[in-house]
Parts: sequence; structure tokens; C-alpha cells
Amino acid sequence: MPKYDVLCIGNAIVDIVTQCDEAFLKTNGIIKGSMDLIDSNRADLLYSRMGPAIEASGGSAGNTAAGVASFGGRAAYVGKVSSDSLGEIYTHDMRAQGVAFDTKPLKGEPRTARSMIFVTPDGERSMNTYLGACVELRPEDVEADQASGAKVTYFEGYLWDTTPAKEAIRQTAMLAHAAGREVSMTLSDSLCVDRYRDEFLELLRSGTVEIIFANSHEIRSLYKTASFEEALDAVRKDCNIGVVTRAERGSVIVCGKETVIIKATDITELVDTTGAGDLYAAGFLYGYTSGRSLKDCGDLGSLAAGLVIQQIGPRPWQNLRREAEQAGLL
Repeated sequence: MPKYDVLCIGNAIVDIVTQCDEAFLKTNGIIKGSMDLIDSNRADLLYSRMGPAIEASGGSAGNTAAGVASFGGRAAYVGKVSSDSLGEIYTHDMRAQGVAFDTKPLKGEPRTARSMIFVTPDGERSMNTYLGACVELRPEDVEADQASGAKVTYFEGYLWDTTPAKEAIRQTAMLAHAAGREVSMTLSDSLCVDRYRDEFLELLRSGTVEIIFANSHEIRSLYKTASFEEALDAVRKDCNIGVVTRAERGSVIVCGKETVIIKATDITELVDTTGAGDLYAAGFLYGYTSGRSLKDCGDLGSLAAGLVIQQIGPRPWQNLRREAEQAGLL
């Protein structure tokens, strides 16, 4: 029997979230709606210019792991932090949320990663990320029993920014497949897709990745088409399951000839889109590893995403299992 439902691998990042106006983005050269990699000096500069902020443990795959655990699933996480104060906070937060997190921390420099997230009045988030200790994630950080002991391994495309992390993912995928498990990934960001399009397509077409998560911008970027339908047809051929989110238009799941349309969850107010895709993946993967239908998986994902975008921060304050039960989804 597998030890975990989902093993998530990603950049362990502390999110520092603040609200700002469009003028602030322009003045500081921040690219709206994307994730920009920055160095330590740029991180310190932006932090000094931020208004009041909320600090929370984040990182795309980390958010997904926390979401799976909140649904009641067995989640494990691999991500590199440093043995500094932010690293200790991150480790505590993950474990307190019920996630198995045992990656050995880095001693000394570089510091634990942080992402300055600027949220404009329309709810769009613009991320400026200092990767710090994340760049030290290596194959030896993923234990063989973790790779082979999870029903599904899930990793973020952002990991492709460092060669050792790529090697860690390829090794993990090999061990997972040898144990008869499945591997999934999120495309993470349109700019990330632009950087690694050929490699991402190779992951799908080689069978390294069976399940892919993306939003409509990312999937069209992957296949270099302005047509959403063309991108859907392409991903249908390249992997077992394609899951594409479309913000207020809900999401679409394709599997072979099957197409499942999922409605967006009704919300009271859009506050912050940070973590929406991560939590959608959490709900979907919890449902998938529980043996539920694709429709049920999508509905659980939509619920989790709908909750997180009505608050500041990347992880819902509510217990997702309780919310799903109240909504009649569990």
C-alpha cells in the first residue's frame, strides 16, 4: 500500500504579500501577473518599499501539499529551506498542517527563499521571487521510499530553473514509474513555459508526466497557439489527463476522448488570486487519489480555488474537508 496519496516537490518559499496600485508596479518595474526571478539585493529593495504585508509559508507545490492535507489526504513535501528563522517557520507551518516534511535544511547561505507578492485592486498577483536555498535542491533530497511510496508525485515547472532540481525530478519520476505510480506537473507560469517549452513537451510526450495542470494562458503558450481549442486537442494527445483552469469561466478536464466542463465556484469577492491554481490542483489530486470521478475531482479543485481567492494569502484558512462536506462534495 502506498504511504502517501500525493508527494509534492517544489520551491519552498515564504510569501510576503501586500496590496498596491498599478502605479507602484510601474514605478518599480514589476511585471503584472507573472513571476519574476530576482537576486538578494532586489529582494531587499522591494521589501523596503512594500507597505504592510502578510508573511505566510507558500511556494506552489507547498501550497498544494497543504491543500491535500486540509482535505484529509496523506501529503508529503520535498523542498529546500535554510536553517534560518524563515526556514524554521516554513518547516513548522508545513508540519502543523499535517504534511510530512523532512527535507534536510541547508546550513548557512543562501537564505530561505522569499517571494514579494504585490496584489492590485483587481485581485491579480505579481510575484518577485528570490530563490535562495531552493537552488540547492538536489536528487539526494528525494528519498527513494518517498518517490515510490506516493500514489501521485506532483512537481512545479518552476523547478526547471536549476539543473540539480531537474535531475531530482527525473530520478523521482523513474522511481515512481518503477513502482507503478503516476507523475503530474503544473506548468507554473507562462514565462516559465517560454523558457522551457521544448523540455516540457518532451516530459509529456515521453510519458514522464501523465497528468498536467495549467491555466488557459500557459497551455496556449505551450503549444504556441492563440486557440484554446487547438491547445486542448494537443494536450489531449500528449498526456493521459490535462487539467486547464480558466478563472471565472471554470475549468476543463480532458482525458482521451472525454471532456469534462467544471463550473467556477461562486464567490462573494475576489481579493487575491495567489494560490488559486495550487489549491485547484490540491482538490483535484485529493479526489483523484481517492478514486473519484474526473467531475468530482474538478469540483473539489474548484471549491478550494474559490475559497483561497477570497482572502489574502496562498492557503485557505478554512478546513477544506469540512467545506467540501458542507458543499455536498464529500
